[in-house]
Amino acid sequence: MLQQTTTAAVDAYYRRFLTRFPDVRTLAAAERTEVQRFWEGLGYYRRAKQLHEAAQVILQQHNGVFPTRFQDVLALPGIGRYTAGAVLSIAFDQRLPILEANTIRLHARLIGFSDNPMAGSGNRLLWKMAESVLPKTEPGHFNQALMDFGSLVCVPKNPDCCVCPMSPLCEAAIQGTQSSIPNLSKVKNIEERTELALVVENKGTFLFIRYPEGQRWGGLWDFPRLMVDSDSEIPHGPRMLREFRRLTGCTFRIQEPLMTLRHSVTRYKITLRVFRAEIIDRQNDSEYEVSWRNHEEIRLTPLNTTARKIADSLP
Repeated sequence: MLQQTTTAAVDAYYRRFLTRFPDVRTLAAAERTEVQRFWEGLGYYRRAKQLHEAAQVILQQHNGVFPTRFQDVLALPGIGRYTAGAVLSIAFDQRLPILEANTIRLHARLIGFSDNPMAGSGNRLLWKMAESVLPKTEPGHFNQALMDFGSLVCVPKNPDCCVCPMSPLCEAAIQGTQSSIPNLSKVKNIEERTELALVVENKGTFLFIRYPEGQRWGGLWDFPRLMVDSDSEIPHGPRMLREFRRLTGCTFRIQEPLMTLRHSVTRYKITLRVFRAEIIDRQNDSEYEVSWRNHEEIRLTPLNTTARKIADSLP
């Protein structure tokens, strides 16, 4: 859960998740949809899928006991070198290095590494640095201390070099290059997007589509939704109606607007316009899996964040 997400954001989800899935056997035996429902709102939903798969691998290949060999841990779905090293050093006191955002910054400044630390040669250099400074005892405590030090003292902007005990040894502090190290400069082009979602009701049930694995929100359910090229296509354009027909197998009559939601996903700023619609023709050739769900079923269905907001607003 902490991959690419802050502790503050994770805390409540972590507690709720462990209450429902207190051990690896419970998690492995659960339905994927339930795991996704308890993950809902955390984003990066592939992590939930991989966590579920990892629990099943641990049950099938390791008799339900978390492996302690580095290569076995690395082979688990969703686990890379950093996570494997973090788990094995912190939980099992193995002398393994870690490298994540805080320690990348710390090590890069210590050695004055001004190139991109995420590039191949730079990344290898910092891993070697992280390994070379590991103590022979309590490597887990040391790794955690480095992460905390990076998040509290050697921060991205305005690091507190005056209180840092490593300043006399830090090349960046000596040269005054703290503000430019690490060199992660990457132009992030923010793209504005408009999307259109439909709320379609029939006898107390609502129409949903399920995204295939490998797509954004893979495995989750959503109200029928499409990206719109321009405002002129909202909401009655013939192209939009054809696309919804392809998506759901249904032809719609667009009715009144219900709400507008604005949110960000990676490099996209999305304006989501939600309309009520009714079906005027239905076929069985939808591109996605389609389902009609009542309020109780919706409550148990894993949705993406904006779909949950729409669902919570329904009378």
